[in-house]
Amino acid sequence: MLHAGETTMMSAAPSPPTTFEVAARTEGLTKIYGKGDAQVVALGGVSVDIHAHEFTAIMGPSGSGKSTLMHCAAGLDEATSGKVFLGDVEITGLKENDLTRLRRDRIGFIFQAFNLIPTLTAKENILLPLSIAGREPDPEWFARVIDTVGLSERLGHRPTELSGGQQQRVACARALVSRPAIIFADEPTGNLDSKSSREVLEFLRRSVTEFGQTIVMVTHDPSAASYTDRVLFLADGRVVDELREPTAETVLERMGRLDGARGV
Repeated sequence: MLHAGETTMMSAAPSPPTTFEVAARTEGLTKIYGKGDAQVVALGGVSVDIHAHEFTAIMGPSGSGKSTLMHCAAGLDEATSGKVFLGDVEITGLKENDLTRLRRDRIGFIFQAFNLIPTLTAKENILLPLSIAGREPDPEWFARVIDTVGLSERLGHRPTELSGGQQQRVACARALVSRPAIIFADEPTGNLDSKSSREVLEFLRRSVTEFGQTIVMVTHDPSAASYTDRVLFLADGRVVDELREPTAETVLERMGRLDGARGV
């Protein structure tokens, strides 16, 4: 049951266990921008669990708070009030140095803009987070990631020598190579054509199914959401619905219902 202002998602698919390991969660998360007449409530007391080893999509109309929720959950934006946990660690109470270290060691990021360093090769871009952390890659894991993402013949190429889809697959491999506890992906297929989008989404799906990765993806695309295990729907800064085992059709239907409820 959804309660105004605070929502905890506990629905289960037909066959999995009735309880889920929680990779991240928010409690009463509020984010307010501006003051007075210019005040905007981007998140209005959101409580939600992100299940481990699942692919979760966050969807909603423009201005619903979906990117704000992801950025606060990932420690990229500071909440106005409420709490954010990564596993058992409350990140809302961390000092900046500790938060930076946690993001580096336990969180992977994939953005709509690929955010690759143009002077580095694909391999150097993939290994950059480990290099910054002073860690050596696990050769077996690195090889498996590269094989899965299909970039073995492009590792020596710089970003300008790669297609958009290949650049995003480099970004996906970079997020995965350090084996983070969770990966946050913000519109990862937003700049890609349909073929490249499908390749990236298939890679993300495989990384959950085969590697047990946990991924949270903000998207506006019902086809992209159909690759996930679970869709959370936001409206006006609150989680108002969820869907398990989504298809493009069922996501469209829920989005249409949501628009109708808002009088759009």
